[in-house]
Amino acid sequence: MQGSRPVVEVVRLGLVSYQEALRLQQVYVNRHRAGPAHALLLCEHPPVYTTGIRHKPYPAAMLDRLRLLGADVQRTNRGGLITFHGPGQLVCYPVLNLSDFKKSVRWYVCELERTIISACRRFGIEASTSPHTGVWVGDKKICAIGIHCGRYVTSHGLALNCNTDMSWFGHIVPCGIEGKGVTSLSAELQRDVSVEETIPHLLDAFRDQFNCRLTDGQTPESDQDTAQQQQQRRD
Repeated sequence: MQGSRPVVEVVRLGLVSYQEALRLQQVYVNRHRAGPAHALLLCEHPPVYTTGIRHKPYPAAMLDRLRLLGADVQRTNRGGLITFHGPGQLVCYPVLNLSDFKKSVRWYVCELERTIISACRRFGIEASTSPHTGVWVGDKKICAIGIHCGRYVTSHGLALNCNTDMSWFGHIVPCGIEGKGVTSLSAELQRDVSVEETIPHLLDAFRDQFNCRLTDGQTPESDQDTAQQQQQRRD
C-alpha cells in the first residue's frame, strides 16, 4: 500500500430493500471513476433469498415456493449460490478499489473472512474458515461472503448473522453446501446480540484488518430521499 492509509466512508443505510441496496452500491461504484471513493455500506434487508452466479438457474417452482413464504427472491451477479438475508443480519457491502489495497481478489476475500473472525473473537466466539467460502463456528456458518469485482472495484460483500430468525434458512441449502448448518452470534452466546451492538466490533475489525481510516458518511441526498420514501411506504 502506498502513502497514508486509505480513507473508507461508513454509510449506515438501516433497513433497505435488496434492490435499493444494489442501486446504491452502483452509485458508489460509479464514484470510483473520478478517483478513490472507498465506502462501507451497512444495512439490513427485509426477508430476501438471493442467488449468485451459477451455470443453471434455480427451478421456477422452487423460487415460487420461497416467495410464498413472504420473502423476495433476487438473482445477482455476486459469487456463490443461494442464501438468505433478513432482519437481524448485518449486511456489509464494501465498495473499494483494490488498487489502493492489494490487487488480488483472493487476498480480498481472505481479508473479509479474517475481519469476521476478528469481530467474532471480540464477542468471545472462536470462528474459522473452511474449504468453503465464509466464516464458520464448528460446522455451522455464521457469515456468508459473496462478492463481485470489476476493474478491481468491489461490490456485494458479507452477511453476519446477529439475531436473525434462523428458520428462514431451513427452506434452502444455504450456499449450496449440503450437511452443514447455520448459526448466529445470539445462538452462540445464548443471549440477544443485535445488529447495532455488532456494528462497532465489525468496524474496529475492518479498520484493523484493512489498515484503513474510517469516516462517518451519509447516503447522497437524492438516494437518501428514496430510502426514506421506501421506509414510509413500509410504515
